[in-house]
Amino acid sequence: MKAYLGLGSNLDDRLENLKEAATLLDGTDDVVVTRSSRVYETDAVGGPEGQPAFLNAVVEIETSSTARTLLEACLGVEGKMGRVREERWGPRNIDIDVLTFGDERIDDDDLTVPHPRMHERLFVLAPLLELDADPPLPGGRSVMTMRLDRVDVSGARPFAPPLL
Repeated sequence: MKAYLGLGSNLDDRLENLKEAATLLDGTDDVVVTRSSRVYETDAVGGPEGQPAFLNAVVEIETSSTARTLLEACLGVEGKMGRVREERWGPRNIDIDVLTFGDERIDDDDLTVPHPRMHERLFVLAPLLELDADPPLPGGRSVMTMRLDRVDVSGARPFAPPLL
């Protein structure tokens, strides 16, 4: 199964955090990171005022695991990297989101695929569209029919080449 994961970091060495997360994901049983988007820098969206800017990228992975197992692997990598969850949308050294899982649609309490807000944020869409020209979006939408006036297009700045 092909899936896309969103990576974000706005604490410490942000670029190194993204690289480490991609490496740890690739070292996880039944997860192979096959490619990465470029890295983008964006202002923090939501959460407390005055947060440092984020670096974001999307990685494509291959797995024969379930979406639930992939989510657990992502949470495990966040834990290995010392992620602390103190406040929603607060500063963090690493954030890993399951954006898509093949064409599956999942709506559980702790896992929604496609990611419910990914189509609203350029920091997810810009790197994702580098890897997939028409990814599955929430509600069965497609990029070709999306109203771009609902996408926060503020400040997604290319920052670094792909992570791999």
